[in-house]
Amino acid sequence: MATPGAVTGPAHHEEIDWERAANSPEFKELERRKRSFVLPATIFFVCWYFGFIILAGYAPDFMGESIYEGFTVGYLIALSQFVMVWVLAGLYLRRANRTFEPLARRVAERTPGAEAYIGDGAPAERRTARGDAGTGDGKPHEREVSS
Repeated sequence: MATPGAVTGPAHHEEIDWERAANSPEFKELERRKRSFVLPATIFFVCWYFGFIILAGYAPDFMGESIYEGFTVGYLIALSQFVMVWVLAGLYLRRANRTFEPLARRVAERTPGAEAYIGDGAPAERRTARGDAGTGDGKPHEREVSS
Protein backbone atom coordinates (compact mmCIF):
# COMPACT_ATOMS: atom_id res chain seq x y z
CA MET A 1 0.00 0.00 0.00
CA ALA A 2 1.34 3.43 -0.94
CA THR A 3 2.05 6.12 1.61
CA PRO A 4 -0.71 8.77 1.70
CA GLY A 5 0.34 11.73 -0.43
CA ALA A 6 3.07 9.74 -2.21
CA VAL A 7 3.33 10.14 -5.96
CA THR A 8 2.54 6.95 -7.83
CA GLY A 9 1.81 6.01 -11.40
CA PRO A 10 3.55 7.25 -14.54
CA ALA A 11 4.64 10.54 -12.90
CA HIS A 12 6.64 8.71 -10.22
CA HIS A 13 10.24 7.83 -10.98
CA GLU A 14 11.87 5.88 -8.16
CA GLU A 15 15.31 6.27 -9.74
CA ILE A 16 15.28 10.04 -9.11
CA ASP A 17 16.60 11.35 -5.80
CA TRP A 18 13.77 13.85 -5.15
CA GLU A 19 15.11 14.92 -1.75
CA ARG A 20 18.47 15.84 -3.22
CA ALA A 21 16.81 17.74 -6.06
CA ALA A 22 14.57 19.70 -3.68
CA ASN A 23 17.49 20.61 -1.41
CA SER A 24 19.88 21.63 -4.18
CA PRO A 25 20.92 25.29 -4.44
CA GLU A 26 19.90 25.25 -8.12
CA PHE A 27 16.34 24.21 -7.24
CA LYS A 28 16.10 26.82 -4.50
CA GLU A 29 17.28 29.44 -7.01
CA LEU A 30 14.70 28.20 -9.53
CA GLU A 31 11.94 28.50 -6.92
CA ARG A 32 13.13 31.97 -5.90
CA ARG A 33 13.27 33.24 -9.48
CA LYS A 34 9.87 31.79 -10.37
CA ARG A 35 8.32 33.29 -7.27
CA SER A 36 9.91 36.68 -7.99
CA PHE A 37 8.11 36.72 -11.34
CA VAL A 38 4.84 34.92 -10.62
CA LEU A 39 3.93 36.74 -7.40
CA PRO A 40 4.17 40.32 -8.80
CA ALA A 41 2.52 39.23 -12.07
CA THR A 42 -0.36 37.64 -10.17
CA ILE A 43 -0.80 40.71 -7.96
CA PHE A 44 -0.81 42.95 -11.05
CA PHE A 45 -3.34 40.71 -12.82
CA VAL A 46 -5.69 40.55 -9.82
CA CYS A 47 -5.51 44.33 -9.27
CA TRP A 48 -6.16 45.03 -12.97
CA TYR A 49 -9.06 42.58 -13.12
CA PHE A 50 -10.78 43.59 -9.88
CA GLY A 51 -9.98 47.25 -10.54
CA PHE A 52 -12.11 46.97 -13.67
CA ILE A 53 -14.96 45.36 -11.72
CA ILE A 54 -14.76 47.98 -8.96
CA LEU A 55 -14.73 50.82 -11.50
CA ALA A 56 -17.70 49.30 -13.30
CA GLY A 57 -19.64 49.15 -10.05
CA TYR A 58 -18.61 52.39 -8.37
CA ALA A 59 -17.75 54.72 -11.27
CA PRO A 60 -20.37 54.05 -13.94
CA ASP A 61 -20.21 57.62 -15.23
CA PHE A 62 -16.46 57.36 -15.81
CA MET A 63 -16.75 53.91 -17.39
CA GLY A 64 -19.59 55.14 -19.61
CA GLU A 65 -17.67 58.13 -21.01
CA SER A 66 -17.44 57.89 -24.76
CA ILE A 67 -13.95 57.84 -26.24
CA TYR A 68 -14.93 57.51 -29.89
CA GLU A 69 -18.42 57.06 -31.40
CA GLY A 70 -19.88 54.95 -28.57
CA PHE A 71 -16.63 53.21 -27.66
CA THR A 72 -16.44 53.84 -23.91
CA VAL A 73 -13.74 53.81 -21.26
CA GLY A 74 -15.36 50.64 -19.90
CA TYR A 75 -15.00 48.87 -23.25
CA LEU A 76 -11.38 50.01 -23.51
CA ILE A 77 -10.49 48.69 -20.07
CA ALA A 78 -12.42 45.45 -20.68
CA LEU A 79 -10.59 44.84 -23.96
CA SER A 80 -7.26 45.74 -22.35
CA GLN A 81 -7.78 42.72 -20.08
CA PHE A 82 -7.20 40.45 -23.08
CA VAL A 83 -4.08 42.33 -24.11
CA MET A 84 -2.77 42.25 -20.54
CA VAL A 85 -3.20 38.47 -20.29
CA TRP A 86 -1.35 37.92 -23.58
CA VAL A 87 1.45 40.27 -22.52
CA LEU A 88 1.83 38.50 -19.17
CA ALA A 89 1.82 35.11 -20.90
CA GLY A 90 4.48 36.27 -23.35
CA LEU A 91 6.63 37.68 -20.57
CA TYR A 92 6.31 34.42 -18.64
CA LEU A 93 7.26 32.32 -21.68
CA ARG A 94 10.26 34.53 -22.36
CA ARG A 95 11.40 34.27 -18.73
CA ALA A 96 10.76 30.51 -18.72
CA ASN A 97 12.89 29.98 -21.82
CA ARG A 98 15.73 32.23 -20.73
CA THR A 99 15.84 31.67 -16.97
CA PHE A 100 13.64 28.87 -15.63
CA GLU A 101 14.48 26.19 -18.21
CA PRO A 102 18.28 26.50 -17.86
CA LEU A 103 17.94 26.32 -14.07
CA ALA A 104 15.63 23.30 -14.29
CA ARG A 105 18.11 21.63 -16.65
CA ARG A 106 20.92 22.22 -14.14
CA VAL A 107 18.80 20.70 -11.36
CA ALA A 108 18.17 17.62 -13.52
CA GLU A 109 21.84 17.34 -14.51
CA ARG A 110 22.91 17.36 -10.86
CA THR A 111 20.19 15.03 -9.56
CA PRO A 112 20.99 11.32 -9.61
CA GLY A 113 18.51 9.48 -11.82
CA ALA A 114 17.09 12.61 -13.46
CA GLU A 115 19.81 13.13 -16.07
CA ALA A 116 18.03 10.82 -18.52
CA TYR A 117 14.88 12.97 -18.41
CA ILE A 118 16.45 16.23 -19.60
CA GLY A 119 14.61 17.58 -22.64
CA ASP A 120 11.02 16.54 -23.20
CA GLY A 121 10.62 14.56 -19.96
CA ALA A 122 10.95 11.18 -21.62
CA PRO A 123 13.79 8.87 -20.65
CA ALA A 124 16.65 8.70 -23.14
CA GLU A 125 15.69 5.17 -24.25
CA ARG A 126 12.19 6.30 -25.22
CA ARG A 127 13.52 9.35 -27.10
CA THR A 128 15.91 7.09 -29.02
CA ALA A 129 13.12 4.65 -29.86
CA ARG A 130 10.97 7.52 -31.14
CA GLY A 131 13.86 8.79 -33.23
CA ASP A 132 14.14 12.25 -31.71
CA ALA A 133 17.27 11.86 -29.63
CA GLY A 134 20.76 13.02 -30.40
CA THR A 135 19.95 16.28 -32.13
CA GLY A 136 21.37 18.37 -29.31
CA ASP A 137 18.88 21.19 -29.78
CA GLY A 138 16.31 19.93 -27.25
CA LYS A 139 13.58 19.70 -29.91
CA PRO A 140 11.90 16.48 -31.02
CA HIS A 141 12.71 15.49 -34.60
CA GLU A 142 10.99 12.97 -36.77
CA ARG A 143 12.88 10.06 -38.20
CA GLU A 144 12.88 9.93 -41.95
CA VAL A 145 10.50 7.24 -43.10
CA SER A 146 11.17 5.47 -46.36
CA SER A 147 8.69 3.21 -48.11
